[in-house]
Amino acid sequence: MNTTRRHLLRSGGLGAAAVAAGALATVPAQAAEPAGSTKDDQGGAPAAGRPAATSAATVADLLAAPSASLRAGAVAVVAGYHAPGDGGGMTVRWDAASTLAPDGGLVLRPDDRPAHGRWRRVHDGVLDFRGFGLFDAGTPADDALDAMVGDPSVHRVEAHTDLLFRRRHTYHRSRITLDFGGHTVHTGGIERNTHDNPFGAVLFFQGTVTGDTVTHVLPAGVIELTDAFPVPDSGAFEVGQWWAVQSDEVAGGGSDERELQKMVEVTEIIDGTHIRVDYLNGWPLAAGRTLTWRRVEPVVGARVEHLVFLGAGQDTGAVDDEYTGSHPVAYEYAVDCDVSRIQATGTFWPVIMRRWCTRYRTLQCGLKNPPTVMYGGAGYLTQQIYCLYGHVADCTSSNVRHLNDLTASAYCQVVNCHGDGDDEGGNPFTTHGQYEHDLLFDGNSGLMDIANSGAQWGNSAKRITVRNHVCSWFTANTLITDLTLENVKVIPRPTFDPDGTLVINADGAQLRGCTGAFFAVAQRSARSSRPTTVTDCVFDLPKASVLVQTPVTAPVHFVRTTFTGLDGNVLRGSGPVHFTDCRLTGSAKGAPLSVGAAEVTVDGGSLTDTGIALSAVRDQRISVGGGVRLAGTNAAGALLSRDTGTGATVVWELADLRSEAADADTAHVRVTDGTNRYSAVGARFTGGRLALAAAAFGGSSALLHTACTEDQVTREGLPADGKRVSATSGNLIL
Repeated sequence: MNTTRRHLLRSGGLGAAAVAAGALATVPAQAAEPAGSTKDDQGGAPAAGRPAATSAATVADLLAAPSASLRAGAVAVVAGYHAPGDGGGMTVRWDAASTLAPDGGLVLRPDDRPAHGRWRRVHDGVLDFRGFGLFDAGTPADDALDAMVGDPSVHRVEAHTDLLFRRRHTYHRSRITLDFGGHTVHTGGIERNTHDNPFGAVLFFQGTVTGDTVTHVLPAGVIELTDAFPVPDSGAFEVGQWWAVQSDEVAGGGSDERELQKMVEVTEIIDGTHIRVDYLNGWPLAAGRTLTWRRVEPVVGARVEHLVFLGAGQDTGAVDDEYTGSHPVAYEYAVDCDVSRIQATGTFWPVIMRRWCTRYRTLQCGLKNPPTVMYGGAGYLTQQIYCLYGHVADCTSSNVRHLNDLTASAYCQVVNCHGDGDDEGGNPFTTHGQYEHDLLFDGNSGLMDIANSGAQWGNSAKRITVRNHVCSWFTANTLITDLTLENVKVIPRPTFDPDGTLVINADGAQLRGCTGAFFAVAQRSARSSRPTTVTDCVFDLPKASVLVQTPVTAPVHFVRTTFTGLDGNVLRGSGPVHFTDCRLTGSAKGAPLSVGAAEVTVDGGSLTDTGIALSAVRDQRISVGGGVRLAGTNAAGALLSRDTGTGATVVWELADLRSEAADADTAHVRVTDGTNRYSAVGARFTGGRLALAAAAFGGSSALLHTACTEDQVTREGLPADGKRVSATSGNLIL
């Protein structure tokens, strides 16, 4: 018997305690055997001089025993909390001098309530709620949670049953994991939150902002993608310290418009006035701007995982739900704080709220049916503000405002996440427009918009890449620079956006392999040095939609892209438009493309039952060649034409094209007035007519039509050859 007991005490195993509970309960308290003694092995009485060891079947039995005879350091093994083997067993040690308040699990006071003396839990840093007598959600677990997290020697807290929390807890400690084992966390009757407080979570881990602050005006510009920053005195910084750094607001911009807001670690003291940090700045800062550095002591490695969370709230509308609603996790000033496998229903504020966080993962989480998708900041799965190096993966949402929101964040990834139930306009994927940069979205599905929260934050983003995305609405037409879309499929959905909208900003945007219906190119910024290109895409445009909007001045290049459904569509911007090996298809009764670009080039490809009508709202140049094929007809009866009644000069450059009119009334080219400089060399026209009116080639106009083949083509109104007109020589007329 003594050998069994001694082995159990040395191992400290709670599982062993449960198995041996029956035997231990019968062993009277005895002094432990001195080191080196063999009496115990021989069955003799243990020697005096060591603390006593005892056992108890339950915590109640342990506490019912008189405490007066307990010796300092005595050890007891308890087989269960309420019953032997119920999972709440523990090993405890008698601390004769302790006056700590009992907490039901780490500190226990005998029933005879001595002023001094407490049973103290002996553990290896891993605890669970059963060790506090909590086996269901019938009793609040808040005190137990505070006790376990408040013990710095605890590094892991586990739940093996459902739990109830009614308080909002704020912790400042690091290196702890809360694993709820897949059980349900209830929050009915939780204390009221404060106004507009998404950090009033059940679990809020918050770093500490120290009093160390450095504010200075930049003596020179800070270039983009640098990790070396000027400071007044690098002696105020140390390698390994964390600082929250932000710039002042953009002059003339929004009230919260800043290019720089990140929590960074000092990695090197370069010299007396420069430090290096763990961040490549995404936006340049001009001389004269102000930077403010605040030293923080972040929470590190505080992780929450594996729970089902049921949000509270009175469901009486957003005004009251912000106070009565609940959500599980929030972080501020945190590093390496991961969250995984939270499945939430009915939360008001974001399920996982982060601000000033660096290096983290959010994995396999989900949200369903928040009480509102209309109240700003509410109904999110995860919101991340001023964050770096985040990875969000394998998450889902249903009927939410946002699955993922990245605000003023950089170098983050969102992978294999899927949002449904977004018919109310709660787009699952968004960025705020507060100068986000270098973000990757890969393999996701659900509505998406980028940098679209309003001028207050700047409406800006840079180097956003979206790959393999499926949705019915995608807008990225604010101040978004160097957007990259690969295999993005926008499929019209009658319950939300029957047009299947995809809109981009012509500031270095590049699309490859994308599909959509309503596609539009807008322009609100001109920061990029790379071209805007649309390659290997397919768009079925709605009737009369604007393909290139009025503000577009940047060149837009379409390559091997297919446009169908063309009928009166408009390219209104003044910037050059280039079609290379594209296929454009309309209908015999549809209107041609109306093009206002200063330059339009069609190089290869085909135009079928559509055409180009130059708006002539400005001087224009059109080049058509590269073996392009024009065929069919349209409602205007002309495959290439210009609007009448304008004084603009249009330069026509036609070469190496095949134009096949559907009927005798369709004109290959129709030019009836205005100033025109027309050249057609080496073109082939079949059927239909050439309508080049003499009124369009007077004054400074010019016409050269040579080396062309005209097969059963009717010439209509061509002027006679002269000093500035040559249309009869060198052509093959069949």
